[in-house]
Amino acid sequence: MIGLKDKPQFYDIDPDFKPLPKYGHLSEKTPELLAVEDAINAAYSQVWALPDIPTFRQVAGDPEAAMPPGGPGRYREVKTELLHFPARDGHLIELKVYKSPTVAADATLVYRMHGGGFCVGRHEVDGAENVYAATNPSIVVVSVDYRMAPENPFPKLVEDAYDGFLWCKENAKTLGINPEKIIVAGSSAGANLAAVLSIMARDNGVSGIISQVLHFPSICHPKFYPYDKYEFGSHIQNTENCVLSSCRFDVFLNAYIPNPTPDYRHSPLLASSFAGLPPALIQSAGVDIFRDEGFAYGDALKAAGVDVEVYCYGGVPHCFPVVIITHPYTPVFYERYNAFLKKYATSSN
Repeated sequence: MIGLKDKPQFYDIDPDFKPLPKYGHLSEKTPELLAVEDAINAAYSQVWALPDIPTFRQVAGDPEAAMPPGGPGRYREVKTELLHFPARDGHLIELKVYKSPTVAADATLVYRMHGGGFCVGRHEVDGAENVYAATNPSIVVVSVDYRMAPENPFPKLVEDAYDGFLWCKENAKTLGINPEKIIVAGSSAGANLAAVLSIMARDNGVSGIISQVLHFPSICHPKFYPYDKYEFGSHIQNTENCVLSSCRFDVFLNAYIPNPTPDYRHSPLLASSFAGLPPALIQSAGVDIFRDEGFAYGDALKAAGVDVEVYCYGGVPHCFPVVIITHPYTPVFYERYNAFLKKYATSSN
């Protein structure tokens, strides 16, 4: 088994814990989740029974993401191609490009960092979101297959994602994109990297990022939660989340950051300033250990004057549009995502 413990490492589970006042009610599960929760947990338990993370990664593979009912026809509305770029150490990293057959010139780039706990997954973890975005002819999506832990721990993932971002800017003509109109996007671990990338670009004086999409974001290492500033109850309340429990996330986190010290490059909530960051869309789930991190980051951005849209879908688990594609909330999730992308992809810089 992949190093799973029987209790979370970074906080104690209080049997008398009561839902906290702001967001605790969002953990009340929907009937649709209750109907499939055991099946979801059983499916994930199979891969967590494997001997190690590399085996987990190999077994998971990168199958093309299923599209929800009523969603776009990925083979009719979107075409894909693979490219490679050299990271700072010369290692070749794969990019997957998604775009409409009728894509416009000088399109907005949606630069995507996939989810997977910093340890597993590839482009198609977020394949449905990539397809939805690429149906907009004003958008080209580029997904980066960054190297992962435990073979490549922090900060290698951050460096790969940043190097890919710079490569896209430098090769804008090849990609058919405007290097000054870039939306960084990610889900779960990918949302963490997207938030980090936005801060790095600001601090390094690199232009071009006009907005950020953060879905189900992991925003702070639990060892460094600023409990004095924000409500953090979801990591206790939802510790047995059927998609990503606290103990499962501990395995990923320890592989990614074996010896954690405070650093915004793995915990963007610890950044010294949020001023001047790009507008953000944050979408979270009520039955998710990361729920309250999404709210906290939204509050931090708003306090710094950043335009933020925050939505949380009560009663559903981490990354619910992927694991319960028929849930009534799934089309709402994609509608808000598409509307945000349209707003920034078609606006002036």
